Amino acid sequence: MNKEKIYNDILNIVNKEDIMIDEPMKKHITFRVGGPADILVRPKSEEELKKIVQYVNEENIPYIIKGNGSNLLIKDGGIRGVVIELSSNFSDFKIEENKIEIQSGALLSKIGNAALNEELKGFEFAAGIPGTFGGAVTMNAGAYGGEIKDIVKTVKVMDKKGNIIELSNKDMKFGYRKSIIIEKEYIVLSAVVELEKGKYEEIKEIMNDLKERRVTKQPLNFASAGSTFKRPEGYFAGKLIQDSGLKGLSIGDAQVSEKHSGFVINKGNATAKQLLDLMYAVKATVNSKFGVMLEEEVKILGEEE
Repeated sequence: MNKEKIYNDILNIVNKEDIMIDEPMKKHITFRVGGPADILVRPKSEEELKKIVQYVNEENIPYIIKGNGSNLLIKDGGIRGVVIELSSNFSDFKIEENKIEIQSGALLSKIGNAALNEELKGFEFAAGIPGTFGGAVTMNAGAYGGEIKDIVKTVKVMDKKGNIIELSNKDMKFGYRKSIIIEKEYIVLSAVVELEKGKYEEIKEIMNDLKERRVTKQPLNFASAGSTFKRPEGYFAGKLIQDSGLKGLSIGDAQVSEKHSGFVINKGNATAKQLLDLMYAVKATVNSKFGVMLEEEVKILGEEE
């Protein structure tokens, strides 16, 4: 694969400041690990994105789509091909009455604050999730009893050929941490959420309560990707891990959080391999003790070093 050729070809589509070669992925994911991406590009419009997607597919160049990187673990060897990042470069949203049209790169925290200022309720559960809206829609993110599927009306996506499609809530096939986006490998461009009119002080009180619960129970002062494992049916991953005696277990700077066993954290200088080795050790121990095989909620990508 000729990185320089790919770089120069995509440079015909985007501005120079929006494309990087051999970019360390640890700068772009919340776990703060990961080797370099051959090419990282940040399109600023649907048209730029369409041209990039058409180009990489025509040239059979592997690519991934990422948002804020808050649910990713990139291996130490990095990523071959192209990483298309939709974050602050793709993050506009507009509020009309009780509906918000949101681009996929918008941070959930910013949307939550905007909804609060407009006295719109229903987004509180998502306001503290450290990711982008597109990632939340893709994974049907949820917390504290709420899920994205509860508020999304329509979703605008792009397929591999660059075609733009509008999907209804029903079309999205939302499930536990999944949607049709994963199945069809669509790219979320934007979506419309519908909220309800509320009162500022009441919405603020809920947001403050959820924030307090996160701060007191989750290791927010360490690099992580949030909850590391999906909730197994009939169980809680964190409790299974704690009851297996794994709280605080470390491999290098990778650690099962002493604050919340459902989080694997990077205490500073962990490698992706150390994090993965720790995750596999957790899975094996829990399976041995309880007969439950945990499944990662975090998405693992890239190559070994």
